[in-house]
Amino acid sequence: MLIETQRLVIRDLQTEDEVPFAEMAADGSLNDIGFDEDCGSWMAEWVAEAKELTLRDNPLMDYLAYTVTLKDSGIVVGSVGCSYYDDLQETGITYFMGARYRKNGYAAEAVKAYIEFFFSNYNVHRMIATVRDENISSWKVVEKANFILTEKKRYKDINDDKEELYRFYEITRGNDYGPASDY
Repeated sequence: MLIETQRLVIRDLQTEDEVPFAEMAADGSLNDIGFDEDCGSWMAEWVAEAKELTLRDNPLMDYLAYTVTLKDSGIVVGSVGCSYYDDLQETGITYFMGARYRKNGYAAEAVKAYIEFFFSNYNVHRMIATVRDENISSWKVVEKANFILTEKKRYKDINDDKEELYRFYEITRGNDYGPASDY
């Protein structure tokens, strides 16, 4: 898979992506998504598994992860993709940006581009986003990508120790998710 936006390239994961992903997690800023400071010890396995799941290419069953790079330099800045929530029986958007690459609009640009790709390539008519209520930056990303808030409720995500307050969003095929180049 290869998607180009005005500033980004979204591509298939490569084995060497484990190094920048582990470096991004080393500061603790990715703990909420399960990438702890010690993920360098298991990141190679995660990348290998994610590459296998991407080959199966089934968003109604698997986690599909892609690498986000800066178009002009090739620097890895994060990841975007989707994950199937068994408990909700829904496919949800997934993304992260390394701490030093945040507040540049990269996450919203990547999410918008991936949504456009997703609805053009899969026979799925709806995608959700689950965002912890206190994660204001993240819910601003999905709102910029035209996800619509449907409810707030307590929920225990896969990486949570206990139920937390979450914001639930959705976007459907045909919604005006607009071109990623808007950012």
